[in-house]
Amino acid sequence: MLSLYGTQLPSRLLLGTAQYPSLAILADAVKASAASVATVSLRREAAGGRAGGQFWSLIRSLGIMVLPNTAGCHSVKEAVTTARMAREVFGTNWIKLEIIGNHDTLQPDVFGLVDAARILCEEGFAVFPYTTEDLIVAQRLIEAGCQVLMPWCAPIGSAKGPRNLDALRSLRGHFPEIPLIVDAGLGRPSHAAAVMELGFDAVLLNTAVAKAADPTTMAVAFAKAVEAGREAFLAGLLEPRDMAVPSTPVIGKGVFA
Repeated sequence: MLSLYGTQLPSRLLLGTAQYPSLAILADAVKASAASVATVSLRREAAGGRAGGQFWSLIRSLGIMVLPNTAGCHSVKEAVTTARMAREVFGTNWIKLEIIGNHDTLQPDVFGLVDAARILCEEGFAVFPYTTEDLIVAQRLIEAGCQVLMPWCAPIGSAKGPRNLDALRSLRGHFPEIPLIVDAGLGRPSHAAAVMELGFDAVLLNTAVAKAADPTTMAVAFAKAVEAGREAFLAGLLEPRDMAVPSTPVIGKGVFA
């Protein structure tokens, strides 16, 4: 069971809710994946008018946890203000904290991220920071009060998969007690399985599912991959070897001249 800020969740898959062809397909994908958490954007809710109201009604009808985000924010002030508004709109202290530092890569501004995380944690928010795989940044976020970290494995929407497995492995090793959720850059179910095999606690997906030819089937595929990766990690993976090792023992084998 996945535990995030004291809440027990049966699924280790979190789904974003943007870019789906229709609300009906979004609902089908979420239900089919059995995801425990859906991320939602305050900007979408505020700008959607009647459509935004329909979207929020749909999310509530799914009966899953809602994780509002500060997507599109580029400063500490903007992110903190958005988080405060999201708490009022969605009725939750959970917030996925994003502060974008580069328009091309959508890489987070880690300096602003730490500052905003400290402010929001002091105000009682349960902060889920979208960050890089940098160990020092991770430590600063934990010191600021974050009890969950959400490192990227590649730029948002790139579908490149984990580009630096060594860094992700190091992050897992340095913070064994902190829930780690890979957020951004996963494009295939095999990518999700790979990071779960490292011992990560969950993955958050959006584009890879929403933009698939069949989002519902892709959501199911990712759910199975997450489960398989987790089971493999718990079972104990065989480490790579430099030499071949026979599976059939040779001791005691008959020798023929």
